[in-house]
Amino acid sequence: MRKSIFKFTIVISLVTLVTVLLLVAEPVKAGAWDKILNFLRGVPNASPGTTTVPQNTSPQAQVPLYKPTLDYEEAVIRAVESAAPSVVSIVISKDLPIIEQCPSNPFQDLPPEFRNFFGQGFGFQFYEPCQKGTKRQEVGGGTGFIVTTDGLILTNKHVVSDTKADYTVLTNDGKKYDAKVLARDPLQDLAVIKISALGLLPATLGNSDTIKLGQTAISIGNALGEFRNTVSVGVISGLSRDITASGADFGSESIQGVVQTDAAINPGNSGGPLLNLRGEVIGINTAIVAGAQNIGFAIPINQAKRDIESVKKTGAIKAAYLGVRYLMVSDEVAKKQKLSLDYGALVRGTEEGPAVVSGSPAAKAGLQAEDIILEVNGEKLDKGKTLGSVIQKYNIGDTVAVKVRRGDQMLTFTVKLEERPEG
Repeated sequence: MRKSIFKFTIVISLVTLVTVLLLVAEPVKAGAWDKILNFLRGVPNASPGTTTVPQNTSPQAQVPLYKPTLDYEEAVIRAVESAAPSVVSIVISKDLPIIEQCPSNPFQDLPPEFRNFFGQGFGFQFYEPCQKGTKRQEVGGGTGFIVTTDGLILTNKHVVSDTKADYTVLTNDGKKYDAKVLARDPLQDLAVIKISALGLLPATLGNSDTIKLGQTAISIGNALGEFRNTVSVGVISGLSRDITASGADFGSESIQGVVQTDAAINPGNSGGPLLNLRGEVIGINTAIVAGAQNIGFAIPINQAKRDIESVKKTGAIKAAYLGVRYLMVSDEVAKKQKLSLDYGALVRGTEEGPAVVSGSPAAKAGLQAEDIILEVNGEKLDKGKTLGSVIQKYNIGDTVAVKVRRGDQMLTFTVKLEERPEG
């Protein structure tokens, strides 16, 4: 018993001594109290400048989450602050008929003898809808973003598809401008509009070819046509998607090579920017999946850069043109059509017209229906690279080598691309 008391007394004395030495000699040294606690627990102290982690601490608990979380939030805030001044709301207005209930006589087309009989009305007054002039009303809204200091704005084609409507742009600082539609892309859901203003802040365009799955995506837009500058944050959840988008005012349209994101995109966000953490535009929000939870799609910004440059130079969107209708070959298509290849573009006509358009560059070069186009200038056509997306990379007047499978033959045609005809 005495030995135990003596040992305990020595331990207490040593603790007191260590405490005094630590507090006096190293009053600000990090980990001093950890050393004392470890001494009491019988745990050897780690090397200077480190802290011993108890063995039952989970690996997740050792990860310092708070500071990186703040860094991430700051990055999102900076990205939004840098891009928001370039984002605009687009208001769609139109003259709509004013319909009222007007007095009517449902018996006026009857023979006179019957009309006179029923004309008494039996004490009833009859009414039917009639138009009483028109009234200018807002019928929708969308989003866009400034791409030049003198007022060029990129948006979706379906936002400004109504040629009988008027469009008004509201900038981030609250100013209002009448907008003119300069060009609608014949192939993509893109359009360029113009406002009369100078000294505007254009958005910074990124490189959509570097987009990776899981990276942060930030959407800014005029959500529901009502909530301007609405910000949502998510990730890139898919790449190179092919979708068919539809709407009441513009029918359906096939859109290829779009980026999928779970950043919330709502009606009214169409035409707005999809940003990375540097505040660069990497996509143009264009469509959502009805009934799904946060599945939206954006056109990669690199597909829009040619449109912007074309409008700057010519005032219109001029696209290179091959002149074929085609079906992209996949595993499923190859099995169904009994094809020997599982990639490429099968040249085939549709209800809209023949496989090879008469007088087109493809027709002049000698391409035929049921040819399978495998490569353009050595670039292989597959699910991630459709024929349309590859041709868009070239300018009017460029000459390209088109590799084709025709039956059992491999052929290469030299095709000079021309300007796509209107309509």
